[in-house]
Amino acid sequence: METKNVMIVGVGGQGSLLASKLLGALLTREGFDVKVSEVHGMSQRGGSVVTYVRYGDKVYSPVIAAGEADFIVSFEKIEAARYAQNLKEGGRIIVNSQMIDPMPVITGAAEYPADILEELKAKGVLVDEIDALSLAQQAGNAKSVNIVLMGRLAKYFDISFDKWVEAIKATVKPQFVDVNLKAFELGYTV
Repeated sequence: METKNVMIVGVGGQGSLLASKLLGALLTREGFDVKVSEVHGMSQRGGSVVTYVRYGDKVYSPVIAAGEADFIVSFEKIEAARYAQNLKEGGRIIVNSQMIDPMPVITGAAEYPADILEELKAKGVLVDEIDALSLAQQAGNAKSVNIVLMGRLAKYFDISFDKWVEAIKATVKPQFVDVNLKAFELGYTV
């Protein structure tokens, strides 16, 4: 199998590392060679966080170069735009519709860019926008945005729903399994 590439991008504290751990565990259980690489940046100060998940028969490097990502899962709109150049032709961005103001916007030095996703679509990028925050709140915990987004990503994978559920149960702390299973199902079915 040709190596497939998934980038998970967001802002520190959104749970992108748990999402990459879940995806890596699932793909390993499915028998793929998996490489996961985390780039934290200023994650503890609300900065950009990027995780690369690569899988296939044999994966030699954990890094995804520009133009190689089959999927980008973005926890926030600006992060989708920031990393769109990494998407391969025909690849897809799954993006949470949430907007988190970066520091220049917070300080008043800049404005949050309008129509970010429309600009990406105008360039031919396949964008799957989802209100993951509302769905996470509906599941019972706003912090489960990451698992809602994994549910949406699962729709594009040829791996059964039940196998994703098994991976969630094996990856998430026991006290959070039920809310995360609800979040995953909402992301998958909406």
